[in-house]
Amino acid sequence: MCLILFAWRSHPQHKLLVAANRDEFYARPTAAAHFWEDAPHILAGRDLEQGGSWLGVTRDGRFAALTNIRNPRSAAGSHSRGLLVRNFLDSCATPEQFLQALQPTLEQYSPFNLLLGDGEHIYYSNSEGQSRELRPGIYGLSNGPLDAPWPKVISGKQQLLEMMTHEPQPDCLFDLLSDRQQASEDSLPDTGLDAGLEKHLSARFIHFDGYGTRCSTVMTHTHDGEIQFLERQFDHTGQAAQTVGYSLQISAGL
Repeated sequence: MCLILFAWRSHPQHKLLVAANRDEFYARPTAAAHFWEDAPHILAGRDLEQGGSWLGVTRDGRFAALTNIRNPRSAAGSHSRGLLVRNFLDSCATPEQFLQALQPTLEQYSPFNLLLGDGEHIYYSNSEGQSRELRPGIYGLSNGPLDAPWPKVISGKQQLLEMMTHEPQPDCLFDLLSDRQQASEDSLPDTGLDAGLEKHLSARFIHFDGYGTRCSTVMTHTHDGEIQFLERQFDHTGQAAQTVGYSLQISAGL
């Protein structure tokens, strides 16, 4: 997952709105969002190589999402970062409890950003052990720290903010994620990559040789507990392949 734009307690009808793109190599096997056979309470896409996920919810309203931190100089971890999403969704721990238990094992994972919600709170954490509860607001997370001033984060947050005055429609949120405009060279972040590659990765929707936006996810969660979860998948040509959708009613929590 390389871009997560979300509004937390900032809309009259929705406690949480999420618009997110997962960027990955096309060759990596992936299953579309579904309720998992081995964990029927989890609704998420699934990485078929390591068994984890990048974004998901549960039937009782738990939420987790992940992005990688782009640092080509960092050592590769021994554990898949997607397992963090799976393990939290499959637990009963609060975000604070989960993050506290995670501290001794951080070095096992390549650099990451992590969002965790348990119904009433959302926490942000990263592989450096920094964590905090998020206040109501509009947030953007790509492959740097939360709200890093990357062009697609800045522009994406602004567009999402403008949607807070009305009812955001799924198509509008998907349109927000579909922007393929690359940033100007003078506004690119410096993450240690070649400038040409950095430019390719600067768009919200990415598509180039062997790598790109594999799916877009739109999730809305009303204050009375109704979740709409939509995932649009894209093939290796960058064209939409299918869209799956689910509706959940949460009796309590997020």
